[in-house]
Amino acid sequence: MLLADSAYRGIPKPGQFIELRNRRWLVDATDGADPTFQIVHVSCVDDDAQSESLSVLWDAEIDAKIASEETWDAFSANATDDPETFAAFLRTLQWRTASAADRSLFQAPFRAGIRLEDYQLAPLSKGLRLPRVNLLIADDVGLGKTVEAGLVLRELLLRRRIDFVVVAAPPSMTLQWQDELESKFGLSFTIVDRERLAELRRSRGFGVNPWATGSRFLVSHRLLTDETYTSGLRDLLGEFRPRSLLILDEAHHAAPASASRYAVDSQFTRAMRELVHRFEHRLFLTATPHNGHSNSFSALLEMLDPQRFTRGVKVGPGDLEPIMVRRLKSDLRRLSKSFPERVVEPIVLRGLPGDAPELKLAEKTLAKHRTTLASAVEDRCSIIEEAARAFAKQRQELEEVVDADEEERLERLIEHDDDEAVEQATRFGMQDIEQQTLARELAAVDAMLDVAGKAAAGHDARIRWLLGWVRDHCLDGEQWNDCHLILFTLPSSRTRGDGLSAASSLVSPGPTTWAVTNVHCQLVTPLKMPSRSTG
Repeated sequence: MLLADSAYRGIPKPGQFIELRNRRWLVDATDGADPTFQIVHVSCVDDDAQSESLSVLWDAEIDAKIASEETWDAFSANATDDPETFAAFLRTLQWRTASAADRSLFQAPFRAGIRLEDYQLAPLSKGLRLPRVNLLIADDVGLGKTVEAGLVLRELLLRRRIDFVVVAAPPSMTLQWQDELESKFGLSFTIVDRERLAELRRSRGFGVNPWATGSRFLVSHRLLTDETYTSGLRDLLGEFRPRSLLILDEAHHAAPASASRYAVDSQFTRAMRELVHRFEHRLFLTATPHNGHSNSFSALLEMLDPQRFTRGVKVGPGDLEPIMVRRLKSDLRRLSKSFPERVVEPIVLRGLPGDAPELKLAEKTLAKHRTTLASAVEDRCSIIEEAARAFAKQRQELEEVVDADEEERLERLIEHDDDEAVEQATRFGMQDIEQQTLARELAAVDAMLDVAGKAAAGHDARIRWLLGWVRDHCLDGEQWNDCHLILFTLPSSRTRGDGLSAASSLVSPGPTTWAVTNVHCQLVTPLKMPSRSTG
């Protein structure tokens, strides 16, 4: 049977194409003096196994056959692509094979589901020029810092420069980060929180390290101050982990605090100091990089890049240029970018009676601020006076028992007791002052709550003004026009939707519905038109 098949199929010669095991092959050589047992050496020409070598016993292969002329013609049926198609093919190969040595060739923008603005490529371009991507993205609010960070992250992953990523964000932003990285860049991140840790401990044991269960994680700022979570991360990173990236959102929270605690490290600042130097790449995001204190700013920059910056050393504009990207909306607006300009118009409510709750509450708040400084000065003075009185009383008591023979010894005792008396008087004086201050503040709060409680049932003057504005701008006679109004308010003001609906009887025509919904920051959408939907 083998002889018959061999005779029918023939013996392939070097240079011929054959079909074998559902692939196409090129015959390199043949061995064997006996034509019945020919060993054929072949190389695959299919794209998915190109140049793969194989040696087979030709007569033992059931489906082997020499390629016919029709099969050979199929190889060159399409010939060469036209120049435009071939150029597109070359560009595709270039985009997919970007080298780490070519810093001007980006892949990330073509692997992201985003509408990209040209200015958002600046952080990516600057970051790739750095030997380590230690970059501070300080663009204005609304310019897309998340997208810019995602582009840098995606590019580093495509270039195989990182294999471990931690994104640290405020607790309220972790879910938003997870959603945007998944939907816009196709990157899945695991949120490390209490639920995640409990789940891992149930399934893998109490000693499991949550940071060793993946390579891309999201964590909140608050949990980075908890040793339960940071100890495992430090163990995984070691003293320094190559190919690791830290993205710190709202990075100004890691800067030392200002005001009464000038340049003092907070708990979060200390936690970040223990972590950041363990990452090879660091990406800090903030819209407010400078809090007005040079020491605080230089301390933040030292965490970002300790090779360039030192805490307490003045930072010049030239020092920031290689590692910082800072653009304001006003800057981009001058470059013909379509950013709406914010117009703030103060609203003055005139004609309010003297006992209006808005005025009374404002007066009480202002009075409290006015008395704060005066009370602080009085407190300090009273402490000094109390200490002086205690000192005089203590000295008088000691002088009564002074003996001529013990005068020298008691003088030393008096000096010791003077310090103790001052300390004791200061302590008692502070306690009295704190109690008095607390009593005054409680009384002020009670008075303000009383005013607010009495006015709760009435219409707020601001709501009345708002309804008047609606009447003037959203009505054409007795018909609604195309004016749409969106009111942003606080969570505690959500109940005002009922008040708006009740007061809307002042507006004609007919009832107006104020729908209260949760969209980012409590979005209130009033004016649900009777005859059309609200935009």
